[in-house]
Amino acid sequence: MIHREVKGLPRNGASEERVWDLLVVGGGPAGLTAAIYGARAGLDTAVIERGQMGGQMATAHRVENYPGFPDGIEGAELAARMYEQARRLGAEFLVGEAGRKDLDLGSPVKTVAGHRARRVVLATGARPRRLGIPGEERLLGRGVSYCATCDGPFFRGRRVMVIGGGDSAVSEAAFLAKLASKVIVVHRRDRFRAAPALVRGLLALGNVETMMGRIPVEIEGDDAVRAVTVRGPAGGPPEKVEVDGVFIYIGLDPETGFLEGEVDLDRNGYIITDRAMRTRLPGVYAAGDVRAKELRQVVTATADGALAAMTAERDLAEEEHQRRRTNGR
Repeated sequence: MIHREVKGLPRNGASEERVWDLLVVGGGPAGLTAAIYGARAGLDTAVIERGQMGGQMATAHRVENYPGFPDGIEGAELAARMYEQARRLGAEFLVGEAGRKDLDLGSPVKTVAGHRARRVVLATGARPRRLGIPGEERLLGRGVSYCATCDGPFFRGRRVMVIGGGDSAVSEAAFLAKLASKVIVVHRRDRFRAAPALVRGLLALGNVETMMGRIPVEIEGDDAVRAVTVRGPAGGPPEKVEVDGVFIYIGLDPETGFLEGEVDLDRNGYIITDRAMRTRLPGVYAAGDVRAKELRQVVTATADGALAAMTAERDLAEEEHQRRRTNGR
């Protein structure tokens, strides 16, 4: 295992405080893969996660484009397999939330949520984007949802609306069609952005209706969702659509609020890295949906995680080599 005792550095009063070789922040596919590769490379590796392992992947009804599963696999099952693999290889798992408090990424030994490490992989992922319309926050959990797998069974035999036109929206609408009596898909454009195969499968279902070129402007209801008002993008007359539930899939926002001023972010808040997943801070890497890149899928997240961990391992080995050379002079 790579040398991890760092001499002459403050330990907050704990003489033998543990210093990890690799601390992975986030337990989604990128973070779990980084843990697998880090632990397998002999690094003392830990993952810090505030919620369920698997991130957005764990909430997906079915993942059909991850290699090795010709019939697809449930997102929760894929997450569980990745977690078990990392754990079996020796990675440890910590419960916590990264924030401004107890954060130091600029020192030789980094601190995140009170945990210390020589190298850090930021794999905090992204959260579902809000519409920002009246009724959305007020009725969250009372008909408004961002996870069909989590909440779909509550709407068995009822009318629901899915808002969005990408892969997630179309996939989750197809899942909901198995439960709901009617699924109405609302998309602001005149054509879906999702993969053609997904769209064909959705449109073949008998209880799915599409409303293209519409923008939701209000979610209505007292104690629960009762209707959604939509309007054409040209400002036509509003239409009230009666539904019992609303599932929103309009994109993601990166979980980087606590990193402003620490690492370089693009104009959308995603972390900027080089090809080896390095950020501008030595010893800090980023992987997965939180990173600025062209495609955000499970397969690209796992690739990012693998490369981040291997880059960290090489950088640690080079640091160790330089230390020995210096001490040998």
